[in-house]
Amino acid sequence: MSYRPAVQSIIQAIETVIVGKEDVIAKSLTALLAGGHVLLEDVPGVGKTMLVRTFSRAIDLEFKRVQFTPDMLPSDLTGISMYNQKTKEFEYRPGPLMGNIVLADEINRTSPKTQSALLEAMAERSVTVDGEVKILPSPFFVMATQNPIEHEGTYPLPEAQLDRFLLKIKMGYPSFNEELSLLTRFEKTEPLDALQSVVTKQEVEQMQREVRNVHVSSAVKQYIVRLVHESRNDPNTYLGGSPRATLALMKASQAWAYIHGRDFVLPDDVKALASSVLGHRVLLTAEARYKGRTAEQLIKGWLDEMPVPMDREVKEG
Repeated sequence: MSYRPAVQSIIQAIETVIVGKEDVIAKSLTALLAGGHVLLEDVPGVGKTMLVRTFSRAIDLEFKRVQFTPDMLPSDLTGISMYNQKTKEFEYRPGPLMGNIVLADEINRTSPKTQSALLEAMAERSVTVDGEVKILPSPFFVMATQNPIEHEGTYPLPEAQLDRFLLKIKMGYPSFNEELSLLTRFEKTEPLDALQSVVTKQEVEQMQREVRNVHVSSAVKQYIVRLVHESRNDPNTYLGGSPRATLALMKASQAWAYIHGRDFVLPDDVKALASSVLGHRVLLTAEARYKGRTAEQLIKGWLDEMPVPMDREVKEG
């Protein structure tokens, strides 16, 4: 798969540590360049936290990590104002949200109140401390992780909060050969220690600006809207994609086209991201779940049945 040179260098740098996850890396980078956030969901030990740490090391951005716990307060994220005895004034002590890449580890382990503080920052790009608005650094990118297996002592994210994440990505287990390569790579060294940044913060911001200029034809826009409307009209769903989901799919498709070196969006870009963008936003009826159906299966079915815009329509209009 071909990528834009700067993107290729980032992916290659991350792959010196993370084995066999090119698609996951590319989608994470897509979310960053689209100005969105990522929810990484999978079982423990598949490399979710390592991916985020490696991602931040390959890109010269300030990295912050938050390990969520049930007793965490919103101020543990946003920071607090403390009284300085010497200056006789209150001073703002920044919280971990004052970073460029924030790892929100096990987000479903903390209370809804604290989750809301994070999700508000994700949406508004700011936090409020003692009535004063603090603007978060730019770029600001949250990669949250959660374990779908353990439910005891967790607070599942409600649908309205899941909708704040541009993409939901599953890591998956490595293949036999990939896992064998992993053992060899980590046998005597720690690859992350040797990893150097390959792009700067300014380059990332420039790429984000360029993504917004990627052309989306009227035919592709209609293709996106038809897909989201299918998610609302299918009898197997009781909650489909919102207008925010429609915007998310367009913005993600622009970034996906951009990282692959194009200045226009193809229907294939929409197809590549549809499951990651809509999968966590589409809720199935109890009957559909009982029959073993999944959101991913439904999305694939909608895409298979929908007419695809012609090449001429994609590049024009």
